[in-house]
Amino acid sequence: MVLGLRNFSQRTGDGVGLPVLDTANGEELMHVQSNVSIVLGNNPAPDSPGTLYISTKKMVWLSDVDKEKGYAVDFLSISLHATSRDPETFPSPCIYAQIETEAGEDDESEGSDSEGNETMDLSKITDMRLVPSDPNVLDALFDFFCECAELNPEPNEEQEEEHNWITSADQLDGSMMTEGELEWQISEDPAIPIGYTNGNHDVAHSMLELQIDDQRFDDADEMERETHSGHQ
Repeated sequence: MVLGLRNFSQRTGDGVGLPVLDTANGEELMHVQSNVSIVLGNNPAPDSPGTLYISTKKMVWLSDVDKEKGYAVDFLSISLHATSRDPETFPSPCIYAQIETEAGEDDESEGSDSEGNETMDLSKITDMRLVPSDPNVLDALFDFFCECAELNPEPNEEQEEEHNWITSADQLDGSMMTEGELEWQISEDPAIPIGYTNGNHDVAHSMLELQIDDQRFDDADEMERETHSGHQ
């Protein structure tokens, strides 16, 4: 996957319809919002109005004036999104998004300071604003961004969650462990709630009783040895 904003003009219906989606890999259209302007980088004025398309994989903005003009960014490249209603920050209510790029920090500022979206190097754009003509739709747009962001977690986060699921004591699945590993887990820390290892509370209770009985036998053997030594 290529990080960052990119040009996008692929439309269905001879170039006049919806954006082309990767339906073969499960991409679906979630929401369409008309009359939305876009601001890239530090440009002071929004571009001409267009239509915003939110899919399960990416956000697409297509111009209503120039059918060859449009932008897309994958949700994996959107590191932050928020609603902005402070006129001191931006004159119009909007959705603000920060975009991860593959460019260096020095190159990013250069791309953001260019004049006019047409002259910008999109690979260096790190800021984007979506300005709907109706500010009342901001919260709904924000919710769609949140939902789609959850559908596209960072790969590192996904791996970390999987790792935690395997090794976390209170989420450990006994069916994923060998008998020896399970015995080691119990003996290593008797306080671990082993009833959650496989979801079978009766088995877990029996295992805990067995562990306690083993400890009692060990204590009895030790007492017997001490008594025998005392008699000698």
